[in-house]
Amino acid sequence: CRPQLITSVSVSLQANFFDEYQMEGVSSEDNEICLEVTPENLSRALKTVQNAKAVKVKLTKKHCPCLTIAAELPTLSSISRVVTHDVPVDVIPRRLWHEFKEPNMPDFDVSIYLPPLKTMKNVVDRMKNLSNFLVLEANLNGEMNLKIETDLVSVTTHFKDLGNPPWGEDASQDGGPSQSRDPDDMAQARVDIRKLQQFLMGQQVNPSKAMCNIVHDRVVHLILLHEDVSLQYFIPAVA
Repeated sequence: CRPQLITSVSVSLQANFFDEYQMEGVSSEDNEICLEVTPENLSRALKTVQNAKAVKVKLTKKHCPCLTIAAELPTLSSISRVVTHDVPVDVIPRRLWHEFKEPNMPDFDVSIYLPPLKTMKNVVDRMKNLSNFLVLEANLNGEMNLKIETDLVSVTTHFKDLGNPPWGEDASQDGGPSQSRDPDDMAQARVDIRKLQQFLMGQQVNPSKAMCNIVHDRVVHLILLHEDVSLQYFIPAVA
């Protein structure tokens, strides 16, 4: 596989975010619209509405398709104050929707909780000065190692007692690792260290949980969980 980073973001039902919503111009079978937006533009718009009394988000067509964010802000008088942001978006054609579907979770060999992302990032940042590639390995005893191996140096950072997510007793039923696997056996994958650094920037979202699934010598599947949002990364192993 070529070294690449595949990202998937999943959000929960609209009821967790909005009191009401309305869909117009689409059939009932396709109660969905796929949009592409520049994160920085959306982030700047949302920062100004943090203390709003109410927020409306609409897909509008002005000079181009936009997410129009209208926020009613608190005032000291009876006159309401509404701030509106138009965030340009690209509407994804239906024929391309399949490219944006959430990837299926692979049948992995080991799943483990990650250590604090800030600690892990500091380790990876230092290891980057030694090599462009890193071996990530873990087992079902809550142990994980980050290793750099070159002709000149061999460096390993050990993490213990991380814990393993409770995926169930049978991988064929729950997508998790089989309990018949020796808990001490390490599953590993050699990855482009720059791709791992990109994932570790996810500490900015302050996730409640961070997990790592490893398909031995094939792929590392990383998951950040934060309230109603999951952020997933797939980093293929390299030879």
